[in-house]
Order: sequence, then C-alpha cells, then structure tokens
Amino acid sequence: MKPIFFVFIFTIRLLVFTGDLNAQSKPDALAAYRSGNYAEAAGICRAEIQENRQNIESYVVLCWSLVKLRRFDEARTAAETALAISPYDARLIEIMGEIGYFQGRNSEALKHFQDYIYLAPEGQRIDVAYYYSGEIYIRLGRFKHADIALSTAVHYVPENAVWQTRLAYARENSGELRQAAETYEKALSLDPQLADARRGLDRVRANLIQRQ
Repeated sequence: MKPIFFVFIFTIRLLVFTGDLNAQSKPDALAAYRSGNYAEAAGICRAEIQENRQNIESYVVLCWSLVKLRRFDEARTAAETALAISPYDARLIEIMGEIGYFQGRNSEALKHFQDYIYLAPEGQRIDVAYYYSGEIYIRLGRFKHADIALSTAVHYVPENAVWQTRLAYARENSGELRQAAETYEKALSLDPQLADARRGLDRVRANLIQRQ
C-alpha cells in the first residue's frame, strides 16, 4: 500500500506544481495595462474572450486599453457587447461615458457618468467620472454645474493641478472671480509652470482690478 500511496501523493503534487507553472506563465492583461502596454493588454484580452465569451473582466481591461489607444469605435463595440452580458456593470458604464466624452457625445456621456456615480458612489473611477462631467458642462457653457462636478473631482484628487485649473476656469466663467483666483493660485502652488493657470490668474486679477 505504501508505494501506491507515495505515487498518489507525488501525482497530486505534480499536478499542483504544473498548475502553478501554467498560472505563472499565463499572460496578465491587467498587469500589461498597468505597465502602459495597452496594445499587449488588448491582445491578451481578445485571446481570453476567444476562450470565454462571457469573461467580463477581459472585456473591461480590453475597453480600458482601447480607450488609452484612442481606438474609440473598437472600445464602444466591445463595451456594448459586454453590457449585453452584464448590463449593470458600473465599470462598463463608466467606460461608455469616457468613450462618449472623447467622441463628443456630450449628453450620452453625461448620462453614463451619472449612472456610474449612482451605481458606484465610491467606485475606483469616481474622480474621473466627476472630472469628465465637469469638462462636458464647460463645453455646454453650464459653468455652475461644471463648478460642482469639478469641485467634487478635486475633493478626491486635490493634488491634480490641471483639474484645479479647470475648476478655476469654471468659476471664472460663472463670475466667481475671487474663488477663481484662489483656485488658480492653488493650481500654481501644485505646478508653478502651469501656463494655463498663470494666464487664468492674470486674467482674473485684471478683471478684479477693473471691478474696483
């Protein structure tokens, strides 16, 4: 009995070891994406989807990668396919918002971002959803709404000088000049070389002097 027992144990360990090797050698799409290898990540995801058409995780990383590659039509097709499988996946809804933003579909993008915020109020990309919403409101000339959205975005990421500049711009255009000046100053404290913030601050200060 002992030899048979040892053969059994050896076989089990060999299978586990082989499985570990396979897991280690399998390409990791998310790791490739996080490393900035977006084309590689997209290729890995497509291969995974070929193996399993229901693999939502692969669709998500594929869409993220395609957006980074600015291949928005492909990203939209992939996201729509995935949403047909999982209609309430907040990550896919946020992705659709980004695609809409970059393609100039402002109303559609806003709707997706609003849905994402409702579904995932503490989601991983909540800051981005508010930022893009703010940018869309600026496009539409709705500067008070832009102020609210961008204020929320910088609440999550206060050290982002570009976002602070865009918030200041929204406040400037809504007539809140003192708040705008303070926000431009905040942006410049984070990045003294930020030309948009410097020009904005000079512009606002000149307008404040004219009001006196």
